[in-house]
Amino acid sequence: MTAEQNIAEQVLELVGPSADAEVAVNAGTSSLTRFANSFIHQNVGEEGSTVSLRLSVDGRVASGTTTNLEAAALERFVADTTAAARVQPVDPDWPGLVAPTEVPRVEHFDPATAEALPQARAAKVKAFVDAAAELSAPGDCATAGVTVAIANSAGHRATGRYSRAILDGIQQTPASSGSRHATGLSLDDLDAAATGALAGARARDGAVTFDTKPGEYEVVLAPECVATIAVFLAVYGFNAKAALEGQSFARVGDAQFDPQVHLVDDVTDRRALGIAFDSEGTPKQRLALIDAGVTSSLAHDRRTARKAGTVSTGHATPGSDVWGPVAHTLFLQEGQTAVEEMVAAVERGIYVATFNYCRVLDPKSLVVTGLTRNGTFMIENGKITGAVSNLRFTQSFVAALGPGNVVGIGDDARFGDSEFGPGVAHVPSLRLGSWNFTGGADG
Repeated sequence: MTAEQNIAEQVLELVGPSADAEVAVNAGTSSLTRFANSFIHQNVGEEGSTVSLRLSVDGRVASGTTTNLEAAALERFVADTTAAARVQPVDPDWPGLVAPTEVPRVEHFDPATAEALPQARAAKVKAFVDAAAELSAPGDCATAGVTVAIANSAGHRATGRYSRAILDGIQQTPASSGSRHATGLSLDDLDAAATGALAGARARDGAVTFDTKPGEYEVVLAPECVATIAVFLAVYGFNAKAALEGQSFARVGDAQFDPQVHLVDDVTDRRALGIAFDSEGTPKQRLALIDAGVTSSLAHDRRTARKAGTVSTGHATPGSDVWGPVAHTLFLQEGQTAVEEMVAAVERGIYVATFNYCRVLDPKSLVVTGLTRNGTFMIENGKITGAVSNLRFTQSFVAALGPGNVVGIGDDARFGDSEFGPGVAHVPSLRLGSWNFTGGADG
């Protein structure tokens, strides 16, 4: 039995038979190397554990978390959470606990990354900086390793672990910036030199900008932009709670997207990051969200599944009682077209490297407003002819991937850094027939 499993069993024993209880223990290491002006200025790291407890006393539900693992502290924690449950109203939607269920044998874990020393992260930083040595570079490189153990009073047990490495960097001239991101299971997976070189090229090419008129433009979107689109679709659309409340665009069975679009949530994919069960202990399954343009499924936790008369798809997260279950191991099927070929096919359009400050205006049609950042370029007659000032857009993400609007899919799929964080969406670049730019960065 691991240390995490032992703690979970200890908490269950403290709860006793007076409540239905679900315990999750998250333990691990997280380290970060920051750099600015092309020099490392900070190395920090932490190691710790968090215990989460959700329990039901006669249908009255309460949750709590603690980081104090001393025996007396855990005893107080259980007593306080139990007392909180007893004063709650009965929760008519309490779905009960996961029954003993087999969890897929899936592990996305690299010990060397979980235990990476500052020198290993510094080597990645150096490669990023050296790729555009004449420029100034800020950013960070992070590594983490996490073990999760879940136990409940119905007899269900699950444990898993994962690792993650992230490199975020910007190359800067006195007048412009170019960014690039890399995420992987292993620190060795990150090509820091290529990441730095592309960021540098974007910065150099963006040193002189001109304004362009707002309007509808054909676009080529880099994976960072596409990752944000995919995550917004998952959070606001394929979320069963939003659908049950009438706040989602998703209509299961309808061809809402271009036939070329295939979007799945799949922790069993060898490239995936994370563990094979959700925060309730439900095993995750491969879930097709968009199949050849057709909206195919919604992500459920046990609460939404009970309301909908179906089963959980394994997408509970801490707090999903509030904001709903979210698919967060997304894979958008890549194509066979190089980015250069997509650009060459555009008569007049805009290449966008990164979105920023995206906010939903209408969840039911997923109209989003946001800005371009760190690399926005005009395409004319199949060539990038110069950088343009950052632009504001107001665009339905559903319509952007709608029938007939996806005219090219790149062969460059990777984890892009989305507005909801890295390591969530593995996506290619996209060429879209129309994107609505509504003004400059100021309005």
